[in-house]
Amino acid sequence: MTPDSPTTVRPGEQLDQVALQVYLSGHAPDIGQLATIEQFPGGYSNLTYALTTADGRAYVLRRPPAGAKTIKGGHDMGREFRVLALLQQAGYEQIPTPIAYCDDESVLGYPFYIMTRVAGVILRADMASTLSLLPETMHRLSQSMVDTLVSLHAIDIHQTGIQQLGKPDGYVQRQVAGWYSRYEASKTNDVPAIDALFRYLVDALPVSPPPTLLHNDFKYDNVVLNPDFLPDVRALLDWEMCTVGDPLMDVGTALSYWSEVGDSAFRRSFNLTHLPGNLTRQEFAQRYSERSGKDVSNLLYYYIFGLFKNAVVMQQIYSRYHRGLTSDPRFADLLTGVQALSNDGLRSIEMGRF
Repeated sequence: MTPDSPTTVRPGEQLDQVALQVYLSGHAPDIGQLATIEQFPGGYSNLTYALTTADGRAYVLRRPPAGAKTIKGGHDMGREFRVLALLQQAGYEQIPTPIAYCDDESVLGYPFYIMTRVAGVILRADMASTLSLLPETMHRLSQSMVDTLVSLHAIDIHQTGIQQLGKPDGYVQRQVAGWYSRYEASKTNDVPAIDALFRYLVDALPVSPPPTLLHNDFKYDNVVLNPDFLPDVRALLDWEMCTVGDPLMDVGTALSYWSEVGDSAFRRSFNLTHLPGNLTRQEFAQRYSERSGKDVSNLLYYYIFGLFKNAVVMQQIYSRYHRGLTSDPRFADLLTGVQALSNDGLRSIEMGRF
């Protein structure tokens, strides 16, 4: 199994290596001399780069995308760095080590942070045709994914100080209203299904269980796996939407990414959970409930929210493309995705299941 590999930096997204080296010499001198800068091809939000030093050590740099200043909340590099620092202090081991954060935009033109690179495999959707993953492997890996989420939600947010990352009271209501506001701010075309999902989420608002730490973007391509034994999750990445709140919001979002064989080609194109051996969404929910002790009887609501949120995220990204702030060809057809996810949500409400 080949470790996740960076490639040439995309046009328009290059880093100023000279300016970066000057900054590192003064603020993180232990990193030493940079030899190469490459870019990881995955991801649709913040940009991620591979830094390799002259003596072969590997680091990762994270920065916001172009146009991020018009989108609040999802591209706060300082907060993402602080999350990693708090998790490190709490003894949580499945993360990269945070190294340095820079909020001085005169260095590169935007804030950024640097962390260690965790070696391993990241299973991306476009790898499906090139992999020969046994059903037994996928079954154990999908179980490990559930267990990783359970362990994350088991962290004591009060003893570790992690409660400072969010305001759990009224969290679900704020999220529903906030994501709809983001949709309206990035709207380019009418998508009636988004409005219908919003009305459902407002009308069916649940009573939340005790709050936990939330990752809020939990999926296969945000975990680093042991190349010698894939079910071993080495690190959880992309903490940009991490907060404290209703843990079922995390589960619902994870399920909204978790496609099955019978889902549309669009849904299946974004992950590998439809491959033979993976748990179904229902089996995921059942294992989570058994391992965490949490009641998941109202999980459909949270799954609908996950689809709604993902549709809005796609709309935000498409809006950047529509306004000419990025020319990345991956973003050209995301409006179709916005419509597809919203319609899937309406069908799930009608059927009463995920």
